[in-house]
Amino acid sequence: MEKNQYIVALEIGSSKIVGAIAEKTSAGYLSVKHLQEEKHLNSVRYGIVQNVENIKSSINHILHTLEGMVDGRITQVYLGVSGRSLHSIVSEVNRSVGTTESITRELIDRIIHEATSTPIKNHDTVDIVPRAYYVDKVETPNPVGQFGSSIKIKVNLIVAKPALKLNLNRLMTFGIPAKDYIVTPLAVAEQILSESDRELGCMLVDMGAETTTVSIYKNKALIFLNTLPLGGRNLTRDVMNGMNVLEETAENVKKNINNPLDPSNVSNVRIEGVDAREAANYISARTGEIIANINQQLADAGVTSNDIQSIVLIGGGAHLGGLQQKMEETIKIKVRMGQNPLSINILNSNINRMEYIEVFALLAQAAEMIEDRETCVELNKYEDDLVFEGGNAAAAVARAEQTREREESEKPEKPKKKGPSRWDKLRNKLSSLMTEDEPDNDD
Repeated sequence: MEKNQYIVALEIGSSKIVGAIAEKTSAGYLSVKHLQEEKHLNSVRYGIVQNVENIKSSINHILHTLEGMVDGRITQVYLGVSGRSLHSIVSEVNRSVGTTESITRELIDRIIHEATSTPIKNHDTVDIVPRAYYVDKVETPNPVGQFGSSIKIKVNLIVAKPALKLNLNRLMTFGIPAKDYIVTPLAVAEQILSESDRELGCMLVDMGAETTTVSIYKNKALIFLNTLPLGGRNLTRDVMNGMNVLEETAENVKKNINNPLDPSNVSNVRIEGVDAREAANYISARTGEIIANINQQLADAGVTSNDIQSIVLIGGGAHLGGLQQKMEETIKIKVRMGQNPLSINILNSNINRMEYIEVFALLAQAAEMIEDRETCVELNKYEDDLVFEGGNAAAAVARAEQTREREESEKPEKPKKKGPSRWDKLRNKLSSLMTEDEPDNDD
């Protein structure tokens, strides 16, 4: 019987870090019931990690908590990549080919690789997304197997400032490596947009705390991706500064106004001592700026509102009251809220929330990437209530001691209990087994 695979993903945002574990059966069924998050402020700015040690500590705590939830040891994780500098650049490569030989997959891969051979100043390429293929100047959805004298491939290079990925690498220095990096907005689009969305034209808008990422699809291909340095926290700070209140108070005021984007109809009440109508004026003004910047992305992508059939809205900032309607009125495109990926079954109702859509998409995408028989979690094995690794009792003793030391170092010092601890009992019992099982070497 084949063992199930476990997949671990981490999504690092400007306001929180979310980690989750999904289980994939041999039949491909994917489910998740374990998720852990830690909120933070100012350690990540615009999606780029600023305080590596603080975030590393949070990740360490999240992963240790997840390990306890599945009773195992996490050996690798998939990391989501997003941030202010993330955007797409179009690159084209032309190649003459022999008319007597068909175009192969290997040739296509070599040409695509060639598209990254020219360095992008002050940026690293983090992914390559094919956009269009042309054989003898005629566009084709799949050139493999065709014959022609020339082939042109247009690709989107997904690039970012070197600091984005560099600091992600620095985070994973505590022993658990990053299995792979996944561009979060690409994973979300792949998992929640329908084929008709990508064919007819769709704009995916992910409004986070400090950034808003816009991805535009047409004719089944990504044609544009850009990240704006604006998000839900900008609205909060405008209220905080304008009304001279703490950020926490401003955030609560923002969340408790039914429709802050229509200030004239906001009730003349006070929320935590703040005039709701006055706060709505600040929120409405900044939201209008964000929507205008989102609308500008259509022109930057070389399309109009007539080319796009729908806008799909996700992210923590997307839940602002009245935002969906305001975007429809301004951009003149039908807007709907995104839904969690259909490919993953969320078994825990407490985590089945739209605010976790990014990490669910990362899990679903990683499930398609992971090799057969590979896993991100090694489950603990038990025999006579004892933990063994590969049947080696000595290894189990060492593992128990390492786990005890790690847990003790993370907890505040407590008064010592009388009698042996469970770790002492475990070591004593294992030592007894080794004494009984191993031959006497004194002779």
